[in-house]
Amino acid sequence: MNSANWDLQDHAASAGPFYQMGAIGAVPPGQTVVDGGDIPYLPAAAAKKRENYINRLTEDPEIKCYLPGIPRATYVPYPFQIVQSPSNILMAYEYASANRVINMGKPTEAPVDSWMGWSNGSWQGDTLVVDVKSLNGKAWLDRAGDYTTDNVHVVERFTMTDADHINYEATIEDNKVFSRPWKISMPLYRRVEKNAQLLEFKCVEFSEELLYGHLRKRYN
Repeated sequence: MNSANWDLQDHAASAGPFYQMGAIGAVPPGQTVVDGGDIPYLPAAAAKKRENYINRLTEDPEIKCYLPGIPRATYVPYPFQIVQSPSNILMAYEYASANRVINMGKPTEAPVDSWMGWSNGSWQGDTLVVDVKSLNGKAWLDRAGDYTTDNVHVVERFTMTDADHINYEATIEDNKVFSRPWKISMPLYRRVEKNAQLLEFKCVEFSEELLYGHLRKRYN
């Protein structure tokens, strides 16, 4: 319920990359979800972020239907569902049929890095704290080109504020990219419409031309 997927920081409304789409392709304005407003990039990493933005039409993993990573999976404009059991918590995301399992027992380590990383959770009072490591560093944080590397460490905090709202915080640490850890925060809203449910959005088929069209045999 915000525009963080377009840009985590303050941004004005702007034309989209495809001008022929008019208002449909425009970028909505949004206020920052970053505590303090600014992301503390190291100089070289800031240059890479700007390069990502320029090349976003071909390089943003979202446009290719790759898995969204953490924390982006939380604020892409598609719903997700939380399913609790005594030993684990499942988060199922509509976008690209992504999912992750949060281990609520003794912390474990990932066998290999992955797009969605490895999540170990614990309770601090009424707050679910999720420690996410072993992310492969290929996911972006938004369409503006904000990114991390495979050195990233994310700590999430989910706190119910009432029956239909969760306060979400994620602290992001990556000393290859940022000069210090930094945090985003936003409210999450329960979908309350009748028969609310996750629907299928398997977007791979919509990305095939973008990814593989150049490999098609050409005939004169």
